[in-house]
Parts: sequence; C-alpha cells; structure tokens
Amino acid sequence: MGDVLWTPPADVRERSRIGGYLRWLREHRGLDFADYDALWQWSVTDLAAFWRSIWDYFAVVAHTPPTATLGDTAMPGARWFPGATLNYAENVLRMPGRADDDPVVVAHSQTRPPVTLTAAELREQVRRVAAGLRRLGVVAGDRVAAYAPNVPETYVLLLATSSLGAVFSSCAPEFGTRSVVDRWQQIAPKVLVAVDGYRYGDKPVDRRAEVAAIRAALPSLTNTVHVPYLHPTGSADVPQDGLSWAELAAETDEPLTFTPVPFDHPLYVLYSSGTTGLPKPIVHGHGGILLEHLKMLALHHDLGPADRFFWFTTTGWMMWNFLVSGPAVGATIVLFDGNPGHPDLGALWRLAEETGTTYFGTSAPFLLACRKSGLVPKQIADLSALRGVGSTGAPLPAEGFTWVYDTVGTDLQLQSLSGGTDVCTGFVGGVPLLPVHAGEITCRALGAKVEARSSDGTPVLGELGELVITAPMPSMPVGFWNDPDGSRYAEAYFDVYPGVWRHGDWITINERGGCVITGRSDATLNRGGVRLGTAEFYSVVEGLDEVVDSVVVHLEDDEGGAGELLLFVVLAEGLELDDALRKKIARELRTALSPRHIPDEIHQVRAVPRTLSSKKLEVPVKKILTGTPVESAAAKGALANPESLTAFATFAQTRPTP
Repeated sequence: MGDVLWTPPADVRERSRIGGYLRWLREHRGLDFADYDALWQWSVTDLAAFWRSIWDYFAVVAHTPPTATLGDTAMPGARWFPGATLNYAENVLRMPGRADDDPVVVAHSQTRPPVTLTAAELREQVRRVAAGLRRLGVVAGDRVAAYAPNVPETYVLLLATSSLGAVFSSCAPEFGTRSVVDRWQQIAPKVLVAVDGYRYGDKPVDRRAEVAAIRAALPSLTNTVHVPYLHPTGSADVPQDGLSWAELAAETDEPLTFTPVPFDHPLYVLYSSGTTGLPKPIVHGHGGILLEHLKMLALHHDLGPADRFFWFTTTGWMMWNFLVSGPAVGATIVLFDGNPGHPDLGALWRLAEETGTTYFGTSAPFLLACRKSGLVPKQIADLSALRGVGSTGAPLPAEGFTWVYDTVGTDLQLQSLSGGTDVCTGFVGGVPLLPVHAGEITCRALGAKVEARSSDGTPVLGELGELVITAPMPSMPVGFWNDPDGSRYAEAYFDVYPGVWRHGDWITINERGGCVITGRSDATLNRGGVRLGTAEFYSVVEGLDEVVDSVVVHLEDDEGGAGELLLFVVLAEGLELDDALRKKIARELRTALSPRHIPDEIHQVRAVPRTLSSKKLEVPVKKILTGTPVESAAAKGALANPESLTAFATFAQTRPTP
C-alpha cells in the first residue's frame, strides 16, 4: 500500500490557499508550523484558536460578534460562537474575488440547454425569490422544501430561503413518493417547490403524479410552486391552487436583505439513508456549515476565484450542499443534471472540457466503472484545465488511484475523502501540502480529531479500529428535528463511547497520518479472528471482468463457530455463474486477502440493493437472510432498486438450514 503517485510542487506554500493561511497565521497570530502534521495537531488541540482563525482569516460577515469561540466543549452539546449572529446566504453571495459579470453558476442538463448565471444574476434571482417567499408568508424558522434536481432554481431557492432565516430541505425528483413523505412529514414544510419531471439520458420521467401525491400527504403546505422543467411550455399545467416559478421570481422593488440568525440557527435538514425506520432528520446550522465549508473548500481543495468546481451529485446527497458552498470561496460551481452514463461513461469527462472544470468531483464507484470499461478520459476530452479530482461515496482502492493517474492526468491531485451527511463534509481527505499515496486517504482534516479505537476503546495506530471523533466540530448537527431532549441524537453517535462521536466506519490510521477506510463497522467480516472491511473484499471480487457488482455478508455462529460467509454477485450480461467462475473468485480472494475469506457459498443475483445515493445495503441483506421480513429490514422508499430485496428473501426461505 502506498506508492507515491503525486508530490506537491516545491513552491506549494506560495501557490496554494493553505500556504496563504499559514503565512497569515505567522503574521497575525505569531504561529509557525513546519508541516501539515504540526498544523493539524494544533487545530485539534486548541480548538478555540483554530476555529477563530478560520472566522477571522475568511472575514466572516457577522451582524453581532461572538462573545466567545467555544462555550461548552462537551459532546453532544458543544456550543460554538455564542452571541454571534450571521447569515449563510450573505456570506456565500459575497463571492470574494468575483466581479458582477463573472459567471459563478454553470449548469448543464439533459433536460434543457445550458444555463449560466453571473454573480449579479445570481444575486438578482435570490433577491426576487426571497421576495416571493415573503409574499407567501415565509418567515424565519419556516420550512421550504424542494422536490427538484441539481439546477440553478434549486440553488437560488436554498439561498433565498436561508436569507430569510427559513429552513431548506431538498429531495431529488428520482425519490419516490413514500421516500419523500417519510422525510418531509417530519419537518412539516410550509412551501413546496417542485419540478414537473426531468430527463434521464434520453428518457423523459414525468413526476406530476408524484408531486400531487406528496402535496396530498403534507397538510402543512400553504403553497406549491411548480417549475416547468420537463415541459417548459407547460405553464398551463400549473394547478389552479399553485403558482409558477416565474410568479415566485417576479420583478419586485424589494431589496436583497439577510436576516441575522444565531450561529446554530437551522440552515437545512439533511437525512440519513433511512434503510430501516424513518430517515433521521439531521439539522445543520448556518455558522457551522459556513465555517466548515470555507475551511474544506479553500484550504483542503484549494479552490478560489480561478476555479470551476464540479461534483457529480443529486440534491438528495450531502455532496450537493457541499458543492454549492463553492461561491463562498470565490469558485464557480458547475452543476449537472442527468445520467452520467449517457450516451456513455465519457459524458462527464467531456463536460469537464466543455465547462473548463478545474476540480472534478465524483464517486469511487463511478471512477471504478470508468476503469472497468477501459475508458481513457484524456483521450476523449481535453482535461488540461483539471488540477484536482475528488472521490467519495465509498472507499477508492489502490487500482482506482492508479487508473486516475494513468488515464486522467499525472499532474493533478487526487483527493479521496470520507465524512458523511451527519457532518456535511469530509473529516478525512486530501491537502495540497502532502503527497498522494495509492489507496490511501491523505490526512485527517484540520479541526477534525479523528482516531481509530480498538474493541476495548483505546486509540490504535497502524491497525484497524472504529472511526471516532474525540473533539467537537462546528458542523456536527445542531440536532435532529423533533428531538427536544436530544436523546435520538445522542443515541445515534454517542451510545458506545460517552462523549465521543462513533461514526460507524472501520479505519486504519498509519504513522504518517494517512487513512484507509475499509467499510461500515456493522457490516464487518470477522472469521477466525481476522477482521476485514467489506471494501477490500469488493475490490477483489469486482476487479474480475465477469463481475459487475457484489454484496457479501457474514452470518455469525451463535455458538462461537466461524459462521458462514455468503457472496452474491451480479454478472456481466449473458453470463451464468458456474463452478469454474466460483473457483476463480475463490482463488482471487485467497491470493489477495486470506484463505479465511473464501466464501462458503457464492450465488448469482440480478441486482445488489443500493440506497438512492448508491451505497450498498449489506446490513438489510444480512437481516433478511437471518429471517427479518423485507418490510422490516429496509425502508423501500430509500432504495434505488427495492425490487432487488425479493431475491434475498426468496433465498432465505428456500435455503436449507445449515
């Protein structure tokens, strides 16, 4: 593990934004750090000084200053910047380093022609929509919901909503009615903004029936705003009791103003995957999100006014919220709505050329799919502007790193990062000051005190452990919606180690601070005392040409035996699983991992169940295989392919008891 694939240039401190921050610390705080590790150690030990430096360095616009940086430090319940009032939208719309006529939003879609907004146009649209929301009676604390894709209207709505101190929540329009209702019934939105449909590749997807069903299930709604996205000339389709986006954004003389709110005032509600039970409604605050995203986007991703920042995401994934903070550091954001595989896997790489993208963010599964298809992006697109590639959503194995440097570019920095909806950021990722090692997340992020803990709760280095965060971060949730005593929030993250955030991943942190995440701790394979994350397993199995996708589960033996390891594979079109392929899979796993990780059984399925953000659902599969009914094992509305669960239920019912 660990071939060096990229090394920072000798003048990185002069060229990078984190270099500018280090100079500022020396000149304004009298602090001098020899290397990144020293800077990180300070950032997680003197929390108040570090986060105040972020506030001051980025010149956060506040209406009243804080009386302190960090009040109570206990988790859960740490209180940041008490006394301060500010507004997230005001700070984003400053767009430092950008002139009024500079493009700051570049949006491409498979549903309509490209749209570009300049800084002045973005502010003007936010002004009009904020005025429109006021006309609908929206005030601070009200919820505004968007059933809309990754398009400028959704972004404008987020900024307009937050400018009023109201609370935003979005669901991508590919979410089914049940999934949306499960989320929004919890927060009782006052206004719904919804598209009539969209195109996914060349396929039109009409969502008017779903919108009607969602409206009917949300009695809290006082108004619905219809966006004619699939049918742009279909204004006549706006129901009589609704209004159009054009009416919401009508001309007005009202100035653009920003409601000052406390640092921890709710900005938006994000949701856990909700694979069992109702999705957790995670509340994020204005100040915490602003500071965290300023830090990550500028100091870790090195983004500024010269950049065009892209991340392939839908509005149902927290990476959309991360992406659209880009203008806060001066970057132009590149939005895309559609099928990333249409007409082929080169679509997003060609988009990067067309938009002049300098930072290309995507998921590890997308990069691995490109690799498996034999795609060489630099042969089909001019990627000379690209200087950064981001990968998240799942661990990226070493071969994924190597593929990026072999086929995309040798001079760019690949940053694999991991975090979550819970903190709306990555707490481990990359930084311009450190080299890139194959298969390794470069570092723990500034201000994120990430540790690995053994089964007895002690910190470990160089071995697999539970990922924990032992000091508070400003972007940790304000709380969960409708959780007045904080009990659901405490149970979600602090039930194993009191006062310490347990994230639910396995991580190995090496002596140089590099990190390898090997999967969810609740889906770990443990046979004969050898513990292995599922990510490594999938890297081997899905590296075979015959295997398109896979899921592995370990059924423990209640009497202390080795249990059973079951592997389910989705094969390339036209292939059937036979003994020869079973032996090949077993041979590869024996060679790459260990004899203990050869499955007891290998079975073919048509699809692996995944969430709407493409995460594999190992735990629900395991529950089904141990007798839990499908309807109890997973919330079908949260799945991209709920029908895939049926095969596992049938398997569980027909399989002989071992």
